Amino acid sequence: MKALHKEIQQSLHNEQFDLTEEGLYLPRQGIMVKGEYFDRLNDGEWERTPNLVVTEGLAHILNTALGSTAKAAGYYLALFSGATAPAANWTAANFASVASEIVSTTEGYTNATRPEWTPANTTTGSIDNMSATASLTIATTSTLNVTGAALLTNSTRGGTSGVLISATKFSATRTFQSGDVYQVGYRLSLTV
Repeated sequence: MKALHKEIQQSLHNEQFDLTEEGLYLPRQGIMVKGEYFDRLNDGEWERTPNLVVTEGLAHILNTALGSTAKAAGYYLALFSGATAPAANWTAANFASVASEIVSTTEGYTNATRPEWTPANTTTGSIDNMSATASLTIATTSTLNVTGAALLTNSTRGGTSGVLISATKFSATRTFQSGDVYQVGYRLSLTV
């Protein structure tokens, strides 16, 4: 197992992977890593958006599962309003600025911190929080535009420490009114 862990880390470090529409493929190991965000407004229909599991996030997952890194105290969802599509080199240190994270509680959402991602344990190749999605109440004087979501290990809105696991830019901007309730779920899958 240590050999596989080291081999995957080396592939990531040497950028020996393919970014596909499905996710990140490690050809030497035959492993596909993909994630997807689920979101809905006011208990409406769920929308599904594939995401990018960034290099920093992959290293964290591997180091936590197969290495000696301790598991993070929690994982948290963030919303952003920027026009830039996520890139593999995004990190927690640059996420808030490159994505234009929504940090206001008066022109954003009312939660004091990023909402926690609370997944159920799994016996399959996927893990998600669909049984306990994050719920955010929108606060705005007119409308709020959200262009994407992310998963991080830091609960502080706009925080730059910790690890960015993944991010997605929605195919269409989500536009909200004050008082709207926005629910967000996330699923991570690994297949061989």
